[in-house]
Amino acid sequence: MPHPIRWIGRLISWLEKLLYGANHSAWMQRVAGMLFWFAVVAAVALCTFATVKAAGAIHAGLGSLVVIWLAFSTLATRSLHQESRQVIAALDLGDISLARQRLAMIVSRDTDRLDEQDILRAVLETVAENISDGVVAPLFYLAIGGVVGGLVYKAVNTMDSMVGYLNDRYRYFGWFAAKADDLANWVPARLTGLLVIAGAFLLQLDWRSGWRVMRRDAGKMKSPNAGFPEAAACGALGVQLGGNNWYFGRPVAKPTLGDCCKPLTIAAYRSMIRLLYVTSLLAFLVAMMGRQFFCAI
Repeated sequence: MPHPIRWIGRLISWLEKLLYGANHSAWMQRVAGMLFWFAVVAAVALCTFATVKAAGAIHAGLGSLVVIWLAFSTLATRSLHQESRQVIAALDLGDISLARQRLAMIVSRDTDRLDEQDILRAVLETVAENISDGVVAPLFYLAIGGVVGGLVYKAVNTMDSMVGYLNDRYRYFGWFAAKADDLANWVPARLTGLLVIAGAFLLQLDWRSGWRVMRRDAGKMKSPNAGFPEAAACGALGVQLGGNNWYFGRPVAKPTLGDCCKPLTIAAYRSMIRLLYVTSLLAFLVAMMGRQFFCAI
Protein backbone atom coordinates (compact mmCIF):
# COMPACT_ATOMS: atom_id res chain seq x y z
CA MET A 1 0.00 0.00 0.00
CA PRO A 2 1.17 3.62 -0.39
CA HIS A 3 3.79 4.54 2.18
CA PRO A 4 2.79 7.51 4.38
CA ILE A 5 6.06 9.29 3.62
CA ARG A 6 5.31 8.98 -0.10
CA TRP A 7 1.99 10.71 0.51
CA ILE A 8 3.82 13.44 2.39
CA GLY A 9 6.15 13.80 -0.60
CA ARG A 10 3.20 14.11 -2.96
CA LEU A 11 1.62 16.75 -0.71
CA ILE A 12 4.88 18.69 -0.69
CA SER A 13 5.15 18.55 -4.49
CA TRP A 14 1.54 19.70 -4.94
CA LEU A 15 1.83 22.61 -2.52
CA GLU A 16 5.17 23.64 -3.99
CA LYS A 17 3.59 23.90 -7.44
CA LEU A 18 0.73 25.88 -5.94
CA LEU A 19 2.82 28.39 -3.98
CA TYR A 20 6.15 28.69 -5.75
CA GLY A 21 6.57 31.74 -7.96
CA ALA A 22 9.70 31.85 -10.13
CA ASN A 23 9.20 35.54 -10.93
CA HIS A 24 8.57 36.62 -7.34
CA SER A 25 11.07 38.74 -5.45
CA ALA A 26 13.36 37.09 -2.90
CA TRP A 27 11.20 38.45 -0.08
CA MET A 28 8.00 37.08 -1.62
CA GLN A 29 9.61 33.70 -2.18
CA ARG A 30 10.61 33.54 1.49
CA VAL A 31 7.04 34.35 2.55
CA ALA A 32 5.67 31.74 0.13
CA GLY A 33 8.15 29.22 1.52
CA MET A 34 6.97 29.89 5.07
CA LEU A 35 3.31 29.50 4.07
CA PHE A 36 4.23 26.31 2.23
CA TRP A 37 5.99 24.92 5.32
CA PHE A 38 3.16 25.68 7.74
CA ALA A 39 0.57 24.30 5.31
CA VAL A 40 2.42 20.99 5.01
CA VAL A 41 2.94 20.65 8.77
CA ALA A 42 -0.69 21.49 9.54
CA ALA A 43 -2.02 19.10 6.89
CA VAL A 44 0.16 16.22 8.08
CA ALA A 45 -0.70 16.79 11.75
CA LEU A 46 -4.45 17.01 11.06
CA CYS A 47 -4.52 14.00 8.72
CA THR A 48 -2.52 11.87 11.15
CA PHE A 49 -4.72 12.84 14.10
CA ALA A 50 -7.92 12.24 12.12
CA THR A 51 -6.71 8.87 10.80
CA VAL A 52 -5.83 7.60 14.27
CA LYS A 53 -9.10 8.87 15.76
CA ALA A 54 -11.19 7.38 12.95
CA ALA A 55 -9.48 4.00 13.25
CA GLY A 56 -9.93 4.03 17.03
CA ALA A 57 -13.61 4.89 16.68
CA ILE A 58 -14.12 1.81 14.53
CA HIS A 59 -12.28 -0.48 16.95
CA ALA A 60 -9.66 0.05 19.64
CA GLY A 61 -7.50 -2.74 18.18
CA LEU A 62 -7.63 -1.16 14.73
CA GLY A 63 -6.63 2.16 16.24
CA SER A 64 -3.59 0.53 17.85
CA LEU A 65 -2.59 -1.16 14.61
CA VAL A 66 -2.83 2.12 12.70
CA VAL A 67 -0.67 3.86 15.30
CA ILE A 68 1.93 1.07 15.08
CA TRP A 69 1.94 1.17 11.28
CA LEU A 70 2.27 4.95 11.11
CA ALA A 71 5.03 4.97 13.74
CA PHE A 72 6.88 2.20 11.91
CA SER A 73 6.66 4.16 8.66
CA THR A 74 8.75 6.98 10.16
CA LEU A 75 11.75 4.70 10.78
CA ALA A 76 14.36 3.94 8.14
CA THR A 77 16.76 1.38 9.65
CA ARG A 78 15.72 -1.42 7.31
CA SER A 79 15.48 0.75 4.20
CA LEU A 80 18.89 2.32 4.89
CA HIS A 81 20.36 -1.17 4.96
CA GLN A 82 18.48 -2.40 1.89
CA GLU A 83 19.16 0.62 -0.33
CA SER A 84 22.83 0.91 0.61
CA ARG A 85 23.28 -2.85 0.18
CA GLN A 86 22.14 -2.54 -3.43
CA VAL A 87 25.02 -0.15 -4.11
CA ILE A 88 27.53 -2.43 -2.40
CA ALA A 89 26.21 -5.44 -4.34
CA ALA A 90 26.97 -3.62 -7.58
CA LEU A 91 30.51 -2.90 -6.35
CA ASP A 92 30.89 -6.57 -5.47
CA LEU A 93 30.07 -7.37 -9.09
CA GLY A 94 32.60 -4.80 -10.28
CA ASP A 95 29.87 -2.81 -12.02
CA ILE A 96 30.78 0.82 -11.26
CA SER A 97 28.12 2.19 -13.62
CA LEU A 98 25.33 0.28 -11.85
CA ALA A 99 26.71 1.31 -8.45
CA ARG A 100 26.59 4.96 -9.53
CA GLN A 101 22.99 4.57 -10.72
CA ARG A 102 21.89 2.96 -7.47
CA LEU A 103 23.79 5.48 -5.38
CA ALA A 104 22.01 8.33 -7.18
CA MET A 105 18.74 7.00 -5.70
CA ILE A 106 19.86 7.65 -2.12
CA VAL A 107 22.14 10.71 -2.28
CA SER A 108 21.76 14.25 -3.61
CA ARG A 109 25.34 14.59 -4.88
CA ASP A 110 26.25 13.99 -8.53
CA THR A 111 27.36 10.38 -8.96
CA ASP A 112 28.31 10.10 -12.63
CA ARG A 113 32.04 10.69 -12.06
CA LEU A 114 32.60 8.77 -8.81
CA ASP A 115 35.14 5.96 -8.50
CA GLU A 116 34.86 3.00 -6.10
CA GLN A 117 36.38 4.86 -3.15
CA ASP A 118 34.07 7.84 -3.69
CA ILE A 119 31.06 5.52 -3.88
CA LEU A 120 32.02 3.78 -0.64
CA ARG A 121 32.55 7.15 1.01
CA ALA A 122 29.13 8.36 -0.15
CA VAL A 123 27.42 5.21 1.14
CA LEU A 124 29.12 5.41 4.55
CA GLU A 125 28.33 9.13 4.87
CA THR A 126 24.68 8.56 3.93
CA VAL A 127 24.17 5.71 6.38
CA ALA A 128 25.93 7.60 9.20
CA GLU A 129 24.04 10.86 8.69
CA ASN A 130 20.69 9.11 8.30
CA ILE A 131 21.04 7.22 11.56
CA SER A 132 19.98 10.58 12.95
CA ASP A 133 17.42 11.70 10.34
CA GLY A 134 15.98 8.26 9.70
CA VAL A 135 16.06 6.58 13.10
CA VAL A 136 16.97 8.58 16.19
CA ALA A 137 15.13 11.81 15.34
CA PRO A 138 11.81 10.08 14.46
CA LEU A 139 12.04 8.04 17.68
CA PHE A 140 12.80 11.23 19.61
CA TYR A 141 9.65 12.93 18.29
CA LEU A 142 7.55 9.78 18.65
CA ALA A 143 8.57 9.77 22.31
CA ILE A 144 7.67 13.43 22.77
CA GLY A 145 4.58 13.79 20.59
CA GLY A 146 3.37 10.31 19.77
CA VAL A 147 2.61 9.32 16.21
CA VAL A 148 1.54 12.87 15.28
CA GLY A 149 4.91 14.17 16.45
CA GLY A 150 6.74 11.48 14.50
CA LEU A 151 4.89 12.17 11.24
CA VAL A 152 5.26 15.94 11.61
CA TYR A 153 9.01 15.47 12.03
CA LYS A 154 9.12 13.36 8.86
CA ALA A 155 7.24 16.10 7.03
CA VAL A 156 9.79 18.69 8.23
CA ASN A 157 12.71 16.46 7.22
CA THR A 158 11.17 15.56 3.85
CA MET A 159 10.57 19.21 3.02
CA ASP A 160 14.24 19.93 3.65
CA SER A 161 15.29 17.03 1.41
CA MET A 162 13.00 18.25 -1.38
CA VAL A 163 13.31 22.06 -1.28
CA GLY A 164 16.11 22.88 1.17
CA TYR A 165 18.79 23.53 -1.45
CA LEU A 166 20.93 26.59 -2.12
CA ASN A 167 20.30 26.50 -5.86
CA ASP A 168 18.56 29.04 -8.07
CA ARG A 169 15.08 27.56 -7.55
CA TYR A 170 15.07 26.99 -3.80
CA ARG A 171 17.57 29.50 -2.40
CA TYR A 172 14.75 31.66 -1.00
CA PHE A 173 11.66 29.45 -1.22
CA GLY A 174 13.35 26.60 0.65
CA TRP A 175 15.18 28.77 3.18
CA PHE A 176 12.61 28.37 5.96
CA ALA A 177 12.30 24.60 5.41
CA ALA A 178 16.08 24.19 5.69
CA LYS A 179 16.32 26.28 8.87
CA ALA A 180 13.35 24.47 10.46
CA ASP A 181 14.98 21.12 9.75
CA ASP A 182 18.23 22.31 11.33
CA LEU A 183 16.32 23.31 14.47
CA ALA A 184 14.30 20.08 14.59
CA ASN A 185 17.47 17.97 14.36
CA TRP A 186 19.62 19.92 16.82
CA VAL A 187 19.00 17.67 19.84
CA PRO A 188 18.54 14.36 17.94
CA ALA A 189 21.83 14.78 16.06
CA ARG A 190 23.82 15.19 19.25
CA LEU A 191 21.94 12.33 20.89
CA THR A 192 22.75 10.21 17.83
CA GLY A 193 26.45 10.91 18.22
CA LEU A 194 26.34 9.67 21.81
CA LEU A 195 24.32 6.58 20.85
CA VAL A 196 26.74 5.76 18.01
CA ILE A 197 29.57 5.88 20.52
CA ALA A 198 27.59 3.64 22.90
CA GLY A 199 26.92 1.26 20.00
CA ALA A 200 30.63 1.24 19.14
CA PHE A 201 31.40 0.25 22.74
CA LEU A 202 28.96 -2.68 22.56
CA LEU A 203 30.41 -3.80 19.22
CA GLN A 204 33.98 -3.49 20.54
CA LEU A 205 34.81 -0.81 18.00
CA ASP A 206 37.01 2.17 18.85
CA TRP A 207 34.46 4.13 20.88
CA ARG A 208 37.14 6.31 22.47
CA SER A 209 38.22 7.50 19.05
CA GLY A 210 34.54 8.03 18.19
CA TRP A 211 34.20 10.37 21.16
CA ARG A 212 37.45 12.17 20.38
CA VAL A 213 36.69 12.66 16.69
CA MET A 214 33.12 13.77 17.36
CA ARG A 215 34.31 16.44 19.79
CA ARG A 216 37.05 17.56 17.40
CA ASP A 217 35.38 17.39 13.99
CA ALA A 218 31.57 17.65 14.38
CA GLY A 219 31.69 21.44 14.26
CA LYS A 220 33.61 21.51 10.97
CA MET A 221 30.51 20.84 8.90
CA LYS A 222 28.43 23.65 7.43
CA SER A 223 25.37 21.83 8.73
CA PRO A 224 24.99 22.33 12.50
CA ASN A 225 23.89 18.70 12.88
CA ALA A 226 25.29 16.32 10.26
CA GLY A 227 28.77 16.28 11.73
CA PHE A 228 27.83 14.59 15.00
CA PRO A 229 26.73 11.14 13.78
CA GLU A 230 29.24 11.18 10.90
CA ALA A 231 32.22 12.13 13.06
CA ALA A 232 31.30 9.62 15.76
CA ALA A 233 31.04 6.86 13.13
CA CYS A 234 34.34 7.92 11.51
CA GLY A 235 36.18 7.61 14.79
CA ALA A 236 34.56 4.32 15.71
CA LEU A 237 35.38 2.76 12.33
CA GLY A 238 38.81 4.37 11.98
CA VAL A 239 38.05 5.89 8.58
CA GLN A 240 38.00 9.36 7.09
CA LEU A 241 34.90 10.78 5.41
CA GLY A 242 34.06 14.12 3.83
CA GLY A 243 36.00 15.97 1.15
CA ASN A 244 35.06 17.27 -2.27
CA ASN A 245 31.72 16.46 -3.92
CA TRP A 246 29.72 17.68 -6.91
CA TYR A 247 26.16 18.97 -6.58
CA PHE A 248 24.07 20.05 -9.57
CA GLY A 249 27.21 20.19 -11.70
CA ARG A 250 29.15 22.38 -9.27
CA PRO A 251 32.09 21.35 -7.06
CA VAL A 252 31.52 21.69 -3.32
CA ALA A 253 34.45 21.40 -0.92
CA LYS A 254 33.54 19.83 2.40
CA PRO A 255 35.79 19.33 5.43
CA THR A 256 37.18 15.92 6.22
CA LEU A 257 36.02 14.06 9.31
CA GLY A 258 38.10 11.50 11.17
CA ASP A 259 41.63 10.27 10.63
CA CYS A 260 42.75 8.26 7.64
CA CYS A 261 43.63 5.17 9.69
CA LYS A 262 42.01 2.54 7.47
CA PRO A 263 41.04 2.41 3.78
CA LEU A 264 37.39 2.58 2.79
CA THR A 265 36.36 -1.01 2.13
CA ILE A 266 33.24 -3.13 1.97
CA ALA A 267 34.27 -4.49 5.39
CA ALA A 268 34.00 -0.93 6.75
CA TYR A 269 30.50 -0.72 5.25
CA ARG A 270 29.50 -3.95 7.00
CA SER A 271 30.77 -2.57 10.31
CA MET A 272 28.71 0.57 9.67
CA ILE A 273 25.58 -1.53 9.14
CA ARG A 274 26.16 -3.38 12.42
CA LEU A 275 26.58 0.00 14.08
CA LEU A 276 23.34 1.17 12.44
CA TYR A 277 21.35 -1.70 13.92
CA VAL A 278 22.86 -1.51 17.41
CA THR A 279 22.40 2.27 17.52
CA SER A 280 18.79 1.86 16.36
CA LEU A 281 18.12 -0.61 19.18
CA LEU A 282 19.66 1.74 21.74
CA ALA A 283 17.61 4.64 20.38
CA PHE A 284 14.44 2.54 20.61
CA LEU A 285 15.13 1.72 24.27
CA VAL A 286 15.82 5.38 25.07
CA ALA A 287 12.65 6.43 23.24
CA MET A 288 10.59 3.87 25.16
CA MET A 289 11.87 5.25 28.46
CA GLY A 290 11.27 8.80 27.24
CA ARG A 291 7.72 7.98 26.17
CA GLN A 292 6.96 6.53 29.59
CA PHE A 293 8.29 9.72 31.19
CA PHE A 294 6.23 12.04 28.98
CA CYS A 295 3.09 9.96 29.46
CA ALA A 296 3.61 10.05 33.23
CA ILE A 297 3.73 13.83 33.29
